[in-house]
Amino acid sequence: MKLKTEKNDLILTDIECFNVGLSVDCGQAFRWRKTEDGSFHGVIFKRAVDIFQNENEIVFRNTDEKVFNELFVSYFDLERDYAKICASFDDEYLSKACQEYSGIRILRQEPWEALCSFIISQNNNIPRIKGIIERLCTAFGEQIGENDYAFPECETIAALNEEQLAPLRAGFRNKYILDAARKVSSGEVDFQMIQSAPIEEAQQELLKIKGVGAKVAQCALLYGFGRMEAFPVDVWVKRIMSELYPDGFPKCAKGVEGIAQQYLFHWRRNQKD
Repeated sequence: MKLKTEKNDLILTDIECFNVGLSVDCGQAFRWRKTEDGSFHGVIFKRAVDIFQNENEIVFRNTDEKVFNELFVSYFDLERDYAKICASFDDEYLSKACQEYSGIRILRQEPWEALCSFIISQNNNIPRIKGIIERLCTAFGEQIGENDYAFPECETIAALNEEQLAPLRAGFRNKYILDAARKVSSGEVDFQMIQSAPIEEAQQELLKIKGVGAKVAQCALLYGFGRMEAFPVDVWVKRIMSELYPDGFPKCAKGVEGIAQQYLFHWRRNQKD
């Protein structure tokens, strides 16, 4: 990949398999919105960002190379060769999903934000998930711009009670949010251990939290800890496994099951039944 500076913007070129819109709007993260000029506005690690894609050029507005290297390279997983990974999928359906939705990358979000967001996502739809998260950030997050707020720290949420979370309109999820915040902030749930432990042990650590099942744990592992072998299973993935892989997931996805799952999830969700 190549970088060039133009006024206050940083422009990324010569990178394969990176579609900003597909990556930020395929169910991985909930704080991105498309603006009137076609760019995407979001908040990453206490920084409001605007990104615009024009064919093969990706423009990171009002930023510089230092911020790009510290923030965007990791968040968009830019050092991983997705073109090579997708080419290695010698499976009919995986190949089709990669061809039709080329450019999806796994977003490496802040682990606490990913965990909390997917707790909120349970039995919920995306517009409502986004609304709850936006209210959470506005009420308890640090203001970082005129209309932007950082995701609140787990220590901040841990000090609250269910009554204080009631305005979020998250319902039964409030008690799970609080339990997660308290166990993470106290160290009872060890994020450092989760990062390096075998995937089964990492999942068990997250299952200590009330209301966290296998799906939420696997989402947190994939989208928050960058564990590419994680494999979240929701209703769409269950359908995929039943319809296409009754004998098990293809061996070509070994070690990058999370990437394969994301392509198949987005592909199957957008198919007409």
